[in-house]
Amino acid sequence: MIRAFRNLIERQIQKASAQGKLSGLEGEGKPLPDRTGQELVDPGLSAGIRIMAEAGAVPEEFKIKKQLDQARSDYASLTDEAERRAAMTRIADLEMRHNMARDARKSFFR
Repeated sequence: MIRAFRNLIERQIQKASAQGKLSGLEGEGKPLPDRTGQELVDPGLSAGIRIMAEAGAVPEEFKIKKQLDQARSDYASLTDEAERRAAMTRIADLEMRHNMARDARKSFFR
C-alpha cells in the first residue's frame, strides 16, 4: 500500500515537472530553510501548519491557546474572590476548548 502510494506521488511529480508546473516557483534555486529543532515534529503536520501560516490562516487551537494564556495572566493579577472565580471558570472553559481543538487536529492528521 505504501509503495503504491509512493509510486503515485512520484508519477504526479514527474507529470507536473514534464508540464512545467514546477518551474518558477517561489524559492526556486534557493537553499531550503533551516528547520533544525523540528526533527521530532511530524513532517505532515509541520508542512500543513507552515502552509496555513504562509496563507495567513491560524488554526483555532492556536487562537484559543493565545486567549488561554491571556486569561491566566489576567487571573494572576486579580484580588477579588468573585472575579477570581469568574476568571477560573473562563480558564477552565478555554482549557476544555483548547484540548478539544488539539484532539480534533490530531485525529484529523492520523
